[in-house]
Amino acid sequence: MTSNRNLDADAQAADKALDDALRGLHRDVLAEPLPPALLDSAQRLSRMQQRTASTRHWGGIAAGVVLAFSVGWLSHSQFGRGFESATGLAKISVEHEFVRQAGFAYSVYMPEKRHPVEVAAPEQEHLVQWLSKRVGRPLKIPKLEALGFELVGGRLLPGDEGARAQFMFQNSQSQRITLYLGAMKPTAANQSNPDSQATQFRFEPNGPVPSFYWAEQGFGYALSGQVDKATLMALADAVYNQIH
Repeated sequence: MTSNRNLDADAQAADKALDDALRGLHRDVLAEPLPPALLDSAQRLSRMQQRTASTRHWGGIAAGVVLAFSVGWLSHSQFGRGFESATGLAKISVEHEFVRQAGFAYSVYMPEKRHPVEVAAPEQEHLVQWLSKRVGRPLKIPKLEALGFELVGGRLLPGDEGARAQFMFQNSQSQRITLYLGAMKPTAANQSNPDSQATQFRFEPNGPVPSFYWAEQGFGYALSGQVDKATLMALADAVYNQIH
């Protein structure tokens, strides 16, 4: 037993001697100050970690407030009325998300000078065939020349329920409008009541850009543009009458 203890002590002493020798070998390097670039990187990483921790903290508080509000709101409704309101909100939120995405797509591509579309108007036949195949139903490009807008072209975009299409039109004052269309996620109300899928025009003035939008049979349409409401409504009406 004593012999084993002596061996352990000797091994520990040898390890310590090796550590001391290594530290002595690189003592000058260890004493040098950190390079400014490395020190700056370390400080930036520390600040990012602090911001992340703060964001998580406030995010947790916000989630708690939203949950508390939701529970309180539901507790002041009868069960039947609460369910009806919830399904109505779900339907609205799906359509609002659709028109919001349409507005963002408009905002991204409207300012483009050289590449506003993927396929230009001279290739209209190819454009319609291509986008019809991708969105899964036959498409028609409305003719809006009588209202002062001519086709610029179109492009393919991603959506929550698959591919979506965007057609762009422009008038002589270089004002542009876009027609955004594609499949929408069906709500519980639509699945249980087919009549709820009837067309209802809605105007969204507060999104990324003013838009008229509507939905039919799980397919949404949004006409967006920085034009006055009456002009946009007339254009939306013309689009609807031509594509149905």
